[in-house]
Amino acid sequence: MYELIDTYKLNGQFRWISSQMNRVRNGELYRVIADSKGAFVQPAVYEAFGLTVVEAMTCGLPTFATCKGGPAEIIVDGKSGYHIDPYHGEQAAEILVDFFEKCKKDPSQWDKISQGGLKRIYEKYTWQIYSERLLTLTGVYGFWKHVSNLDRLESRRYIEMFYALKYNKLAEAVPLAVE
Repeated sequence: MYELIDTYKLNGQFRWISSQMNRVRNGELYRVIADSKGAFVQPAVYEAFGLTVVEAMTCGLPTFATCKGGPAEIIVDGKSGYHIDPYHGEQAAEILVDFFEKCKKDPSQWDKISQGGLKRIYEKYTWQIYSERLLTLTGVYGFWKHVSNLDRLESRRYIEMFYALKYNKLAEAVPLAVE
């Protein structure tokens, strides 16, 4: 990559961002890149879900991500971002170059893909949508458990184990009100 940067005189045109663990800083990085009309590229060989893709799109970044796994479902190719095949680097490079050449000729192209990404996120990947789906699945599961003849003792043991391992410590950490 460094050789390509030198060959095509791309120094200062893009940034490598290593894995970031600070969620607040991640959001700030995405915003800085979006404010400078940059793009987010995630060339993973396979991505199970694609949280970084959702985060980048939520910040309005045109996003280029692997066509394998979750990003293939998250991105509508050419409308809310672009699919790239990590096994075909030259083809991926052409997609990126084509996008930025279009943006150079017509700056509204960047905004079009940015808005398409935001629209996709608001249609499919908000916390409200997630919680509604989870509640629906919970209701279906609850009804299924009610009408089935499964051993409820096993479920009770699972819930007690979950409480003991996770929620008990959380409950103990809540400070008591001082009168």
